[in-house]
Amino acid sequence: METVVLIAVACVFAVVSGINDGGALLATGLKLPTVRPATGLLSLVVLVAVMPLVTHQVALTFVDRLATFHEPGGKIAMTIAVISALTVVTVLSAKGRPTSLTLAIVGALTGAGLGWGLPVSLTSVALVLAFGVAAPIAGGLLAWLLIQALVAVATARRLPQLHRVGFLLQTVAYAANDGQKMLAVFMVAFGFSGAPPAYTTLAAVLFGLGTMYGLPKAGRALGREIIVSRPAHGVAAELAAGAAVLGSAAVGMPVSMTQSIAGGLIGARVSQGSAGVRWYAAAKIVTAWLLTLPAGVLLACGLAALVKGIASVNLG
Repeated sequence: METVVLIAVACVFAVVSGINDGGALLATGLKLPTVRPATGLLSLVVLVAVMPLVTHQVALTFVDRLATFHEPGGKIAMTIAVISALTVVTVLSAKGRPTSLTLAIVGALTGAGLGWGLPVSLTSVALVLAFGVAAPIAGGLLAWLLIQALVAVATARRLPQLHRVGFLLQTVAYAANDGQKMLAVFMVAFGFSGAPPAYTTLAAVLFGLGTMYGLPKAGRALGREIIVSRPAHGVAAELAAGAAVLGSAAVGMPVSMTQSIAGGLIGARVSQGSAGVRWYAAAKIVTAWLLTLPAGVLLACGLAALVKGIASVNLG
């Protein structure tokens, strides 16, 4: 029964990941219509399905390095973690508060592991959080440097070509990094530790459905709230965020692609003057850390301890 419940939760989680992440990935370059939405969506879905066949180190980090979910009770704890993460994101979004699904699941996995009594590596948790903070900063700094070169060399003809490269880079980076949180849930549900194509494809298709639903809202949020953007800003952000996130994936550290893109957009605009940056929106990245992460930890830890207590009483 617990397997069936976790599979259902995993499917919902994949759709919500598409709503939360996929739209933002496609929205960055909408002002430069080099990559059509349908082409971008297809590329994103294919890479989310295929990239784990090349490397799935980040998925293993979600499953084994934060807490060990292949232990007895791991499926129940994983179910609690995913439900807690989705609850945190839903509640904060409904209240208009900034949030991040990747932050929520990192916090919830840690909290569920602690609450259920699974082995939790606080060193690994601290390392994941450090990379999570560093990625948007690195994206911003890289974009700050890249925009100078883009302004110098990006003619009307070259900019679309660079956009294609940037979009491909960020899509590969997402599929190699925080996109693998979906695979991690399926790993625990079905008890495998690799990346069977059937399951990566299922996750990618569900992710694609969510992306189609979330694209319009994400486009408004990234294109209007963070900066008064131009096509060159979007290209710089794609290249910078893709590099930062792909670098994190190389060492198995999950980071938020959407936050890295936001950091890249801010860095690109600041290099040409800060007047176009809406700092209240940029502050949402920090607020997401202050709200989402601890909320995920506390909710998942409390629920896991409660469920385990109830189960112990019933068995006793």
